[in-house]
Amino acid sequence: MRFVKFSFVLLILLALFVPALAQEDEKDDRGAGLTIGFSQIGSESAWRTSFTEAVIAEAAERGINLLFSDAQQSQENQIAAIRAWLAQGDVDAIILAPVIESGWDDVLQEAADMGVPVIIVDRNVNADESLYVTRVSSDFVHEGRLAAAWLAQETSGNCNIVELYGTVGSAAAEDRHKGFMDVINLFGNMKIIQSQTGNFVRTEGKQVMASILSSVDPSTICAVFAHNDDMAIGAIEAIKEAGLAPAKDILIVSVDAIPDIFDAMDAGETNATVELSPFMGGPAFDAVVAYLNGEQLPKWIPVGGGLYTSRADYDADR
Repeated sequence: MRFVKFSFVLLILLALFVPALAQEDEKDDRGAGLTIGFSQIGSESAWRTSFTEAVIAEAAERGINLLFSDAQQSQENQIAAIRAWLAQGDVDAIILAPVIESGWDDVLQEAADMGVPVIIVDRNVNADESLYVTRVSSDFVHEGRLAAAWLAQETSGNCNIVELYGTVGSAAAEDRHKGFMDVINLFGNMKIIQSQTGNFVRTEGKQVMASILSSVDPSTICAVFAHNDDMAIGAIEAIKEAGLAPAKDILIVSVDAIPDIFDAMDAGETNATVELSPFMGGPAFDAVVAYLNGEQLPKWIPVGGGLYTSRADYDADR
């Protein structure tokens, strides 16, 4: 994997924060015949859609009966879906991609009381760890650190930054912000001058960026850090409509590595993206099988990704 223009010092810095990634072993039992409920956040971004499609495809390949629920960004919908599955009494396990971190204790306790294991995927929950088996996810904090380290290297540690924040209260947004701040706080001339939520949505990213450009002198903005690629693409549109050149007048770094962001790279309109793998279904199903077979699991099973500055880098690493 190539990290373009990274200095030795920054690579050492990042090495201090890199988690040990779990290795996925081949299992004889792939879960055929199990009935598993999957509560997905929604379809707010291209990455989320890819994630859903990957989980559904993995379940079909394994012969798992997947009960899918699209929560449409609503925690209330997720809780209702989980309770409906529990009431039916025929689910072997539940996989939950939570909208936000808080407010899960009651429904997780209900699942535990009925002996139905819950696997958390993607975003985190702020709940008693005994109420769920494990979490399968990326390291959001590391993603923020990686984006900030690239930006620090690119700007020699001198940059005024606009942050397009994800959904407030979500683990992805909170942790990416924390990781980003971990790094830029090491540089006296790097700071966030505007931070507003775009809820991981492309149209909202555009609206927020347009508003910022109308209220702040664009010449004072060095870069945009978007918590996902969709908001970054929205910001690109706003920057162009303001008569500026994205990726040149204002640098852009984001998270997800969706196809559209590589199209923007090819067009010279964005600079870098941190990969968030959508392929969490396999490790999540493996965790269900392992738990039902009586195995002990760690409370976190990380999946990893790298940083890319062009489609060529991404394609070469695949």
